[in-house]
Amino acid sequence: MTKPIEEAYTLAKQKYAAIGVDTDAVLEKLSQIKVSLQCWQGDDVLGFMFPDQALTGGISVSGNYPGKATTPAQLRADLDKALSLIPGNHKVNLHAIYVDTDEKIDLDQIEPKHYEKWVQWAKEKGLGLDFNPTCFSHPKSTDGTLSSNDPETQAFWIEHVKRSRKVAAYFGEELNQTCVNNIWIPDGYKDNPIDKMSPRVRLRDALDQCLEEKFDDAHMLDAVEGKLFGIGAESFTTGSNDFYLSYALTRDILWTIDAGHFHPTEDVSDKFTAFLPFGKGLMLHVSRPIRWDSDHVVILDEATTRIGETLVRNDLLDKTFIGMDFFDATINRVAAMVIGARSTLKSLLLGMLSPIETLKDAESTGDFTTRLAVTEEMKSYPFGAVWEFYCQQQNVPAGTEWLTEVKDYEQKILTERK
Repeated sequence: MTKPIEEAYTLAKQKYAAIGVDTDAVLEKLSQIKVSLQCWQGDDVLGFMFPDQALTGGISVSGNYPGKATTPAQLRADLDKALSLIPGNHKVNLHAIYVDTDEKIDLDQIEPKHYEKWVQWAKEKGLGLDFNPTCFSHPKSTDGTLSSNDPETQAFWIEHVKRSRKVAAYFGEELNQTCVNNIWIPDGYKDNPIDKMSPRVRLRDALDQCLEEKFDDAHMLDAVEGKLFGIGAESFTTGSNDFYLSYALTRDILWTIDAGHFHPTEDVSDKFTAFLPFGKGLMLHVSRPIRWDSDHVVILDEATTRIGETLVRNDLLDKTFIGMDFFDATINRVAAMVIGARSTLKSLLLGMLSPIETLKDAESTGDFTTRLAVTEEMKSYPFGAVWEFYCQQQNVPAGTEWLTEVKDYEQKILTERK
């Protein structure tokens, strides 16, 4: 522990203690939070099953920064480096296309054995794993997946999702922590459809078939993720947020909220407390939209800050799984992972450093003057000193020191990749 950081923390600790916040207890609580780091930031969402397949499903990655991972071993090395610079103990989120096998298989043939190397790596590193069926970038995803009106196509995707759930349950059982299996499909229409009911009925029935097999919640939980914006589905998205909200409530599964899948003027964090009085739980994908679902690298902006504060202030962390979902190839991909995850953790820390009970008491008695005055004063409190102390406490670099490590990794490793 460097002396300047320790001294700054001591002063910050005293200042927060004066308003009833125990920073030591806060950091202990923050250390228990797991953020799921998305593997697809490391290779531009290509995976290793069909690496030459063009991205489809309304997904696009900008940029061509050198050093993209092209093998599972390279991607794991990049994740290792990123995780070594993010305080705490976390998880990694895999898509089905990130198999590590020499077998030539299709999506309707995946099995736990095709991900054994990922599980072994996770065990060695003490990590958890989450999972996602990959219902895009495939010849059979061109005209719809689970909502397709072609029985053969729909059957293919139902089988894929069924197998994905088994892989996810395998992850949870082997790693002794819950794996969230998040289902997202790109189905929809570019222009106005006449029949909006039939595709959604087909999707509902297909999902019911996918979820027929029951698994232990301790090993695997299903989640469904809606969308608003998507290239090629501007006029109609079959699996919209409203559809999946209803499905999650009636099937007792998780509802996934992606911060980029709503209208830019919506406050995503406000949806947490609207859903959780009724729902089983949330899968949260932290992203940063700019005008639409553009999946920019997460920063500590107002939207991200509100997400962290809302989860903490309303005691929702036990019912929420937090994951990252962005992909940017215009900058160093490892740095992008670190920036996004650290920013998300900072938003949670900001929430934890608030005198929450004091503010709630003021609010409940109608003292809105105190509520506003205190929340505004908190914005200039020494949050940064607490964050830097936490980083060093967790044996990761504080400040921008981590960037030096990423730059060194880039020179020694990333620039050597072809």
